[in-house]
Amino acid sequence: MKLQFHPYHLVSPSPWPLYTSTTLFVLTTTGVLSMHGFTNCWYIFILALMNLIMSMSLWFRDIISEGTYLGNHTYAVQRGLNIGVGLFIVSEALFFLAIFWTFFHSSLSPNIELGAQWPPLGINGINPFELPLLNTIILLSSGVTVTYSHHSLIQGNRSGALYGLIYTIILAVIFTLFQGVEYTVSSFTISDGVYASCFYFGTGFHGLHVIIGTCFLFVGFWRLLAYHLTDHHHLGLESGILYWHFVDVVWLFLYFSVYYWGY
Repeated sequence: MKLQFHPYHLVSPSPWPLYTSTTLFVLTTTGVLSMHGFTNCWYIFILALMNLIMSMSLWFRDIISEGTYLGNHTYAVQRGLNIGVGLFIVSEALFFLAIFWTFFHSSLSPNIELGAQWPPLGINGINPFELPLLNTIILLSSGVTVTYSHHSLIQGNRSGALYGLIYTIILAVIFTLFQGVEYTVSSFTISDGVYASCFYFGTGFHGLHVIIGTCFLFVGFWRLLAYHLTDHHHLGLESGILYWHFVDVVWLFLYFSVYYWGY
């Protein structure tokens, strides 16, 4: 048995980073080609998406094994992973900053092609005091329930942590369904000028982040159910909760700028 004189984890050789990167390249390439009308590229796109889900699932399986069964996630490793998650969320915030920059660039000084007004002539914005307000209440409520779950876990209240996650996942699914309903009843499409492009690009990518965050929390719920997490070692769930709070904050900016101010 080899002795280790440092608290860090040296990762064993793994095929998943290379496999995931290659799959992502194929996924983006076939997605763009499909949007430009290339024949049968959608089939390769779907296969690449399935491969991406498989490779990331196996990669996360190995990480869970390292932290739960092998004991490789020491406090030093957890600190490094926390920094990595923080930097990832910062990169996501900069991504949404670009979306808001585009929105305000067009809305603060609408040019003559837009009728010198915002929303542009012929576009009826969605009433912010109807379904968007309900969705805001639902998403903020999910932030409360996930915080309750986190604090219950820290205090050793297993049932409170489980019920908090269940309510959070249910609210997240309801939010996603209502977002889909909003898209089906809106009077404009993504091709109706810069207003529609900013609206669907911003809310659509936020919806994608909600779906990813829901999967993140569901995995945390499953691991909590399987007794993987303790009151002092729950880095995966804590990262998912931090990501969920980021999704909440981004939605508040979207609601007040795109829905309320841009109405």
